[in-house]
This record gives sequence, C-alpha cells and structure tokens, in this order.
Amino acid sequence: MKIGVPSEIKPDEYRVAITPAGVRELTARGHEVLVQAGAGLGSAMTDEQFQAQGARIVPDAEAVFGEAELVLKVKEPQPSEVGMLRKGQTLFTYLHLAAEPELARGLQRSGATCIAYETVEDAGGRLPLLAPMSEVAGKIATQAGAFMLEKPLGGRGILLGGVPGVAAATVLVIGGGVVGMNAAFIAIGMQADVFVFDRSIDRLRELEVAFGGGASTVYSSTLAIEEMLPLADLVIGAVLIHGGRAPHVVTREQLGLMKRHAVLVDVSIDQGGCFESSHPTTHSDPTFEVEEITHYCVTNMPGAVPITSTYALTNATLPYVLALAEHGVDGALEKDPGLRLGLNVRDGEITYRAVAEALGT
Repeated sequence: MKIGVPSEIKPDEYRVAITPAGVRELTARGHEVLVQAGAGLGSAMTDEQFQAQGARIVPDAEAVFGEAELVLKVKEPQPSEVGMLRKGQTLFTYLHLAAEPELARGLQRSGATCIAYETVEDAGGRLPLLAPMSEVAGKIATQAGAFMLEKPLGGRGILLGGVPGVAAATVLVIGGGVVGMNAAFIAIGMQADVFVFDRSIDRLRELEVAFGGGASTVYSSTLAIEEMLPLADLVIGAVLIHGGRAPHVVTREQLGLMKRHAVLVDVSIDQGGCFESSHPTTHSDPTFEVEEITHYCVTNMPGAVPITSTYALTNATLPYVLALAEHGVDGALEKDPGLRLGLNVRDGEITYRAVAEALGT
C-alpha cells in the first residue's frame, strides 16, 4: 500500500503523523511511504532520517495526496487538503466533526473514507488514540492556566501553589477522564487546592485512590459547580462525549460568579467547547476575555510540545496503520470492531451516530 504523510498546515501545528521508526515498520513489510519534504522538522525529525528508513521524500502536499492510498495526518484537513481528497482514498487523522459542519460536508463531497482517531475504541471501550494526546493536553492545561494567572498575562496575579503563610490557588477540574486526571496530577504537584468533578461515582472512587488524598473529588452537578465557582482561580474544562459535541458545564451567566481575572482553560474546545463563552484560539493568540474572565481555548494544545506529542501519538496509531496497510481498509475494519468505530465518513455519508446527531444529518 502507498501511505502518504503531508506536512501539517493548521496554524501553530508542529507535529507529524509518523516517525522514522514507523516508516521502518511499514517499509519492512513491503509498503511504500511518501513523506512531504520538511514534514517532520517541527518535531526535530529530518528528511534524511525518514529516507534512511525507506521513505520517499516528495516536494509538496499535492504529490502526497495525488499518490497515496492511505493519508496519515494529525489534525483535521484544512480546506486546501479537503480539495485534494478523492474517492477510493482513506484519511486517518483527528477529525472532531461534531463541531465542524463545513468540514464534514467537504469530506462527504470528497468521497474519501475518513477514519477518526478520536472515536477508535479498544476492547475495553477506551479511546486508545485519544488518550496520549489527552494526557499531554491535561498536563499543558494546568501549566498554561498557571501561566495565565500571572498578572502580566492578564491573570489575577496568584501563584498556583502559594507559599508559607499565603493560601494556594483553588483549581476546579470539571471531568475526571484522562484529561482531567492529568490536569489534576499537575495541579496537585504544583501544590494547588484541587477539586475534581465527575458524574461517575466509580470514577470518583478511582480518582480518590490515584490522587492519594491530594485532591477532593466532587459529584458533578450544576449546583455543585455553581457553589465552587466563586472560590476558583483556575477552572479546567475536560468534558468528553465520544464523538459528540461537548455539553456546556459553565454558562456565560455563571461567569458572574467568578473572581475577576480568574482563568478558564477549555480542553474540550475541539468538540465545540464546554464553556458557553468559549471559542477556538491558537498558540499565537491563545486567550481572550469575557466578563473579565480569561479564556484559554487553544484547539491543538499538544502541538506546543511536538516532540513529546508526535512520539506519544504515533506509538498509539502505528498498530492501526499497520493493520490498514496489511489487510486493506475493508479487511482491517472487518477484523477490528474498535477500529470500525473510528469510521466517520464513507461514500458521502456520516457513519458515526454521535457525529450525525450533532450535525443533524
């Protein structure tokens, strides 16, 4: 099979969808790998490193999309890339279509088969291709929030961990999944006063054990969140519905309960955002204010640490890429029901229920 890896062109995106080690695994099995010139530079991977493992370096995205049967990416295709997709071709990447109706329509028109990393499941119902980036995003969320709380960045001017004689900041993490757990771990490590909200009692029990008493766990309800918002210095939104649009857990009206210049970090922004007042931002221009509350809503947080993120992501995706290459798309989907759940668009139709419901199709 011909596998193509273009450069990522979303603003401030430095990751790449394969490593030289991944190229080696594919070429050793007789597959051809085309990598766009310079695609790995943002992740400190040179064309020569890819070539040494058997990749063919091609000059531009047109050459990648023009030849490849399977296109590997990191982020959702941008408009120019959508225009290069064609019927009979397979795209394997993050899509997050529930919040992107125009992109969804473009993919439908292309006729390509589109498999989304974020809806692939393993045998336990977990999301193995979302998890590594959720781990990175959760850790970045706390780091970014702590930085944005500094006065020169527009924050309240409070140190997350406090010092002897001065109280630590209060951090609310709404959502106790992979993102929320990792965000809380970093906040605990920075000695903040941490509260983690979730609607699953079983998950809260697991988090109690994981945190070893370092954070308080709270059953998530509208009232519980409202009662804590006036105390919060940093709120991290980490809510996920598999493939669907994120629900709003803090409304614009509820911003009035918060301290002026507190910080909201919306890690759910790829799925439409879990704060009503959120809208997507970039690493170059990461924040905005609503009702004097700083909002950090960068849609590709892991892109800020591309060396870590690229290796973490491709470690997880490679077994699935190998399966697609070895068995063909239909064969791989047939063999692995969890991979089949990643199928979001095929033959012009939205095939993942939560996405279809979110888009009203």
